[in-house]
Amino acid sequence: MRLLTFETAGRQRLGAEWRGRIVDLQNVAALAEVVHYGASAAGALVERFPSDMLAYLRGGSAARSVAREALSFLEQLPRDVEDALSGSSALIYQEEQVRRRAPIPRPGKIICLGLNYRDHAAESNMPVPTEPVLFSKYASTVVGPGDPIVLPPDSEQVDYEAELVFVIGKEARNVEAADALSYVAGYTCGHDVSARDYQLKRGGGQWMAGKTWDTFAPLGPVLVTADESLDPNNLPIRCVLNGETVQNSNTNQFVFNVQDTIAYLSRIMTLEPGDVVFTGTPPGVGFARKPPVFLKDGDVAEIQIDGIGVLRNPVKAAQ
Repeated sequence: MRLLTFETAGRQRLGAEWRGRIVDLQNVAALAEVVHYGASAAGALVERFPSDMLAYLRGGSAARSVAREALSFLEQLPRDVEDALSGSSALIYQEEQVRRRAPIPRPGKIICLGLNYRDHAAESNMPVPTEPVLFSKYASTVVGPGDPIVLPPDSEQVDYEAELVFVIGKEARNVEAADALSYVAGYTCGHDVSARDYQLKRGGGQWMAGKTWDTFAPLGPVLVTADESLDPNNLPIRCVLNGETVQNSNTNQFVFNVQDTIAYLSRIMTLEPGDVVFTGTPPGVGFARKPPVFLKDGDVAEIQIDGIGVLRNPVKAAQ
């Protein structure tokens, strides 16, 4: 499934992409219950099947089953009924009727890996790490597709970083690498925006300050669930800035793949549903270029990962 969080009439809802449109999963699941079992069953369904992504992930296999059944119900509708519902109900929306938000709008944890591509370590003049290099962001950094990346007023070295992000689907503690992928809910595009002057220079180097400005963690456009045929350790990944490809690599260049990362992290902390992990960026970042290239007001940055989609965000100066 290709799941998302969308906003309509000021409310955020759990949705799925379906035939080029966006489905409200809770409402479609409720309609299916009415058709099959009557109105009272729909009320019970709404009680047990959530309308937001985080609660859905916490619902585990039972919630996933309801979501799949809802999409299967749509597949069985006559085309004229499907067309009648599309765009004129709270069931099926056209893209222009909704606003996509970050798939996980407020993650419990945002864990990030540094120097996780061999060639990025080389361009940073750093040794390839022998253990994952970890840092974190906070939930206030998260924005969704189309939301602006806001440049700090006193930073002149804001950099782009394309990243594959995976989302934890069930509690993980002391997980073996061989079992690790079963703990993943899905994958999305992430942008680890970084103020390099804060990160590397100010105060002797402030990684937290350089990474945690508001809007510095765009996510989206969808969460591709782990049951899709997607190999997270072999995905072409790009950053395109104002139409020019500035990063172009593949996750097969990971130093630590997704399985090893989960095994390592779960020895340190309990990973919980909805936690997100940024897996590091490939070479081509702005500060390593000659001359350096940094984000500026009016830029448009795209993170592209084959099999997932395009996360596009404008860049704006602070007001």
